[in-house]
Amino acid sequence: MVRVTYELEPASWAEELARVEAGEVVSVEGDRAVLEFPQRNWGGDVTLLVSSVLAGEWADSAALERCRLVGLEWPDGLPGPAFEAREEVLVGAIVKPPLGLEPRGVAETAAALARGGVDLIKDDELLGDLAWCPLEERVRAVVAAIPERVRYAPNVTGPVDGLLGRAERAVELGASALMVNAFAQGLDALRALREAELGVPLLAHRAGSAFWIRGPLGVAGTVVVELTRLCGADYVLVGSFSGRVFEDEDQVRAQVAACHRPLGGARRATAVLGGGVGPENAAEHVRRAGADSGLLVLLGSRAYAHPGGVEEGVRAAVEAVRS
Repeated sequence: MVRVTYELEPASWAEELARVEAGEVVSVEGDRAVLEFPQRNWGGDVTLLVSSVLAGEWADSAALERCRLVGLEWPDGLPGPAFEAREEVLVGAIVKPPLGLEPRGVAETAAALARGGVDLIKDDELLGDLAWCPLEERVRAVVAAIPERVRYAPNVTGPVDGLLGRAERAVELGASALMVNAFAQGLDALRALREAELGVPLLAHRAGSAFWIRGPLGVAGTVVVELTRLCGADYVLVGSFSGRVFEDEDQVRAQVAACHRPLGGARRATAVLGGGVGPENAAEHVRRAGADSGLLVLLGSRAYAHPGGVEEGVRAAVEAVRS
């Protein structure tokens, strides 16, 4: 059995929720309802799990004012990360601007980020396999421009029928990580990339997950983070302390913890702090995260605004984090 906790309004709707999703009510206390579902309802099928307890038919009900999934004892069968989170704090950076750069420009920017000392460089979530910046040309150019110690995660998000082909080709050309927009592409696509055993870590961008997390009908951020991790993400975005994202400090810290706490036999994931992170606040993000390892601070536009240029901006952030 899999036990799930919801915040419900009205709480009396618990029996109907159990009926709709083929489970049974364990308890109702105040606005919290605990339900149990047989694991045979899903097995290891992420699509069925999402279609029932996380984003099921219950969300269509006119009777519900609030229904938030706030806790879930996860079923067996989900793969988890392929790589253990490192016992240190890493620094990553995004290639900016997200659109407009051709492969040579992406490579030149990546080279500057690498000279500044980053551990990982990733594409922006808006950049895919586009005619003016093809994935293969971009990977070739970036791999040739950066040292082997720096991981490059190109964005392989795109039409689903070519996802694995794009991922395999990127790795063949030297990509040492892969990024996918997990909530646009689909969480089961993340699982498929993980189980393809491509030999590189996966970074799951969270674009679109806020529609699950922010409303009265939805899912707690910690649950979303745990599911992303269990589907195979080695790097999981968890927001930031900059004030740029919607989560408050306690929520971000809880999501960092969700990347690290024991979940069956799943490895820890690296919690990625991103959104308004720059040289001036990178070290503060590490201090406030509640963890001193398994973290990556992800630099975006603020690094590019540094008076000395992006290379110096990255170097300043790296020195601040590691001092």
